[in-house]
Amino acid sequence: MPLETKIDDFINSNGNTEEEAVSYSSKDFSSDQDVRWCPGCGDYTILKQIQNVMPDLGVPKKDIVFISGIGCAARFPYYMDTFGMHSIHGRAPAIATGLKVSRPELSVWIITGDGDSLSIGANHFVQLLRRNVNVNLMLFNNQIYGLTKGQYSPTAPEGTISKSTPFGSIDHPFNPLSLSLGADGTFVARAMDRDPRHLKKMLNRAHEHQGASMLEIYQNCIVFNDGAFELFTDKKSRPRETIYLEDGEPLVFGKDKDKGVRLDGLIPQVVELNGEYSKDDLWIHDETDTTKANLLSRFFEHPQNGEHLKFPRPFGVLYAVDRPTYDEGVLAQNEYAISKREANLDTLLAGPETWDVK
Repeated sequence: MPLETKIDDFINSNGNTEEEAVSYSSKDFSSDQDVRWCPGCGDYTILKQIQNVMPDLGVPKKDIVFISGIGCAARFPYYMDTFGMHSIHGRAPAIATGLKVSRPELSVWIITGDGDSLSIGANHFVQLLRRNVNVNLMLFNNQIYGLTKGQYSPTAPEGTISKSTPFGSIDHPFNPLSLSLGADGTFVARAMDRDPRHLKKMLNRAHEHQGASMLEIYQNCIVFNDGAFELFTDKKSRPRETIYLEDGEPLVFGKDKDKGVRLDGLIPQVVELNGEYSKDDLWIHDETDTTKANLLSRFFEHPQNGEHLKFPRPFGVLYAVDRPTYDEGVLAQNEYAISKREANLDTLLAGPETWDVK
């Protein structure tokens, strides 16, 4: 076969700029690699839902990239039949930023964990959100270092007994949602591994957002921190301990939807919907309200021995607003700089500035 024919075939199969409409299934995004997570790990569910959501995005596979750091979750790119990179500890946001700026047409997904992003990678995490780079960051939070065998992580509750804290952690943990809001993140949301339908919905919302989307996903580590989120994932306790946020809807929860959250000024209160209060008295969720988003992010108590919490844990989109993205700004600035460039190479070489060599 002539060399010219081989080149044409390669371009047509791999680099055709006139992309034809392709219909995908979830299987098209499953690689040929054996998935090497512990049996029962929450990562399996997250992987499945991300593979399920990919066909709905309308993005060609060649334009999808998964970038990870270090940790159990960081194996993710191997299991997706897309482009990907298993990068270095905590630096996935920095690498993703460079990729998005150089190739803005790509759909870039960051896979990271609570240890990867909130310890050595904390600076890169907040800078990504501050800059509002148009990428999707999935933060797998299991409150433990799983890959290195069970040390406490930056999100582990105070008092956590682990291999590195045999007498209990004395560190105050990060609240990922509050941290993200403090970094002026434009999309801040939470989901869980054991509610796949809601997780898929949040993945779609993250993709639709133009800007840095941060989705915290509660993920169970069955070996080193089993049951850390059981109060929220168990079907019996979930109705009374979680609240699913819907923009424009009142904050209602409970097995029979008989409880709600109202505001007394800026003080949230849990009330019974038994006659004294109705849905009309409740807090109406507004995804664009910074103050309310910060209040919701602080509905955060660490469950002790399955006890009932003061406030339900919110799941869904806490905050979503539009703001110019970093990658768009860089490209616009580059174009402006090029348009203002008056000199050419010949003029520069023949210019008045010369060196006298003696």
